[in-house]
Amino acid sequence: MNDFMKNFSLEGKVAFVTGASYGIGFAIATALSAAGAKIVFNDINQDLVNKGLAAYAEAGINAHGYVCDVTDEEAVQATVAKIREEVGIIDILVNNAGITKDGLMLRMKDEDFDRVIQTNLRGAFVCVREAAKIMTRQRHGRIINISSVVGQMGNAGQINYASAKAGLIGLTKSAAKELAGRNVTVNAVAPGFVETDMTAGLPDDVRAAYIDAIPLKRLGTPQDIADAVAFLASPGAGYITGQVIAVNGGMYC
Repeated sequence: MNDFMKNFSLEGKVAFVTGASYGIGFAIATALSAAGAKIVFNDINQDLVNKGLAAYAEAGINAHGYVCDVTDEEAVQATVAKIREEVGIIDILVNNAGITKDGLMLRMKDEDFDRVIQTNLRGAFVCVREAAKIMTRQRHGRIINISSVVGQMGNAGQINYASAKAGLIGLTKSAAKELAGRNVTVNAVAPGFVETDMTAGLPDDVRAAYIDAIPLKRLGTPQDIADAVAFLASPGAGYITGQVIAVNGGMYC
């Protein structure tokens, strides 16, 4: 392997991707595996973990899956302990787990706001904190938080989701400053509108309006996001920290 390729190899690394049974998380984990990483993932229930394990096996990836709700601090701590025992060190953490409970602000229930913040922001904080305990002792690590374009520009009907994703950007920048001295980088990827099960169900006129607002005139793909994450996880991104990489087709610059 030449020096250029070594800069993008994750051979021998362990990557923990949250909420990675399907969709963008699955694409991210698959990309990290293709670069050589050993994959660990979690999801909120056993059915989703089993679905993920089957998908990884079909893709030829020997992944390790754990049931863990990231809003449950004790469950996160127990899962990290199991990973340490059964797989080894954690070199890469990707905070991908997230939910939506959309609705206009004036009609939004408190529990819908709180649940999204708990999962998308506090859950990421707990995972970062637990992974950082390991990474700072190792004196190396990569943390990548999946934010969103709506965390940068806002979006009507998603005040809870936008608040959580904007909060992830602040978390990223602050954690980057705290952990840099231990050779741990912390960055965020902010996807735009991406082809997922969620966007597949959009009415044709709404979908067309989204595409019209994107200078590249297409929705993103999970692979677009996965490629950015794989770069930030690689040795080649060792001098990048505290940054937000927008992968949005140019819709918000």
